[in-house]
Amino acid sequence: MIKVIRDAWIVTQNSSRDVIWGDVVIDNETIVSVGPKYNGTGDKEIQASGDIVMPGMVNTHTHVAMTVMKGAADDMQFPDFLNTVFKVDSDRTDKDLDIGTRLGCMEMITGGTTTFLDLYYSEDVIAKAVKDSGMRGVLSWCVLDEEFTTQKGNPLKNCKEFRSRFKKERKIIPSAGLQGVYVCNEETCVSTKEFADKEDMILHLHLSETRGEVNDHKKKTGKRPAEWLDSIGVLGKNTTAAHSAWLTMNEVRLMGKAGMSVAMCPVSNMKLATGGVAPVPQFMNEGVNVSIGTDGSTTNNSLDMFSEMKILGLLQKSHNWDASVTTAQQLLDFATINGAKAVGLGNRIGSIEKGKLADIVILNGKAPNLRPLVPENIISNIAYSSSSLNVRTVMCQGDIVMENGEILTLDTENILNEAEDTWASLCRR
Repeated sequence: MIKVIRDAWIVTQNSSRDVIWGDVVIDNETIVSVGPKYNGTGDKEIQASGDIVMPGMVNTHTHVAMTVMKGAADDMQFPDFLNTVFKVDSDRTDKDLDIGTRLGCMEMITGGTTTFLDLYYSEDVIAKAVKDSGMRGVLSWCVLDEEFTTQKGNPLKNCKEFRSRFKKERKIIPSAGLQGVYVCNEETCVSTKEFADKEDMILHLHLSETRGEVNDHKKKTGKRPAEWLDSIGVLGKNTTAAHSAWLTMNEVRLMGKAGMSVAMCPVSNMKLATGGVAPVPQFMNEGVNVSIGTDGSTTNNSLDMFSEMKILGLLQKSHNWDASVTTAQQLLDFATINGAKAVGLGNRIGSIEKGKLADIVILNGKAPNLRPLVPENIISNIAYSSSSLNVRTVMCQGDIVMENGEILTLDTENILNEAEDTWASLCRR
């Protein structure tokens, strides 16, 4: 099936970061032409008429099923927040997880996100809902020491079984997760890393989110978390670490040497008042791949990558006393091509180029907040002016999952109706 997007500003995110006017042609799930006017007739014609066509964004750290927990643990000190969330989370059902995932996918689709990297338990339940949504989920089954888990059975064994069941799905990509050094001993970390390497999977973990986490681990092992993980061989090109806010330059250099990725979650860190600002300029200087995550809906409380992109940039400028750091182009890179690399798909998604999968978002070029719209300011408009409300149409791997603001893949009315009942049920339990 040939789909043609006509007469748009195309933000390619290719190696030259070209912004061009023209058409995008998709054959089934693959982009076959970018720019030149298509003289044929597509099976599906999309008249963009001066809209912005950009790559689908990649949210590199979230807990999608937690969307139905919004507002359950707000405005609390961090220890109280953790206790509240753990109490609610430990009593969840498969139905809760399913509704939460569907609601989260709806929110991400309407916000122009086509791929996300998740970290949770019961990813088998989550995978079924993600599959229905038409999004791409890189789903990391959370592994931790058995003494700390509420999972039935051994978490690493559960992760392996999840991988075996879902590895052949078209847009579900199983991966391995580590909750964090505070509940993962050396054997758990090394065994999970070995499994991820063997199966060529992403290893996703929380890292140095709080000062307490860092200090406790140093007292226990004599090393800071990133130093310790490096010493036992866990850091690598397939490792994506969320938060990474409390780091020394030595740790940053170790992470760069390993060729790993980080998922910045500025809104979550600020909302929880955990302190520390991720050293993004230093990451870039040392070769660490920087991407953006929203974290889950109890700590953000949204999954809006446009908002996260802007706030990340403003925080870095303010913290570094330097308005030139994290430029608009770099912010868009973090949300697209860098995010693709962080989930192991840098050669398949993240840019609009011939031969890549058609993960495409169309923004309303007539929206007042995006005008004036000229080639010289399109990137800045996306990074600093845009909103999820500007998203018109979303395509993931050639499948149109939202068209003109209407989600085509999910029963949105039923999901929205179920959301409040699920929230009330969770809080009562």
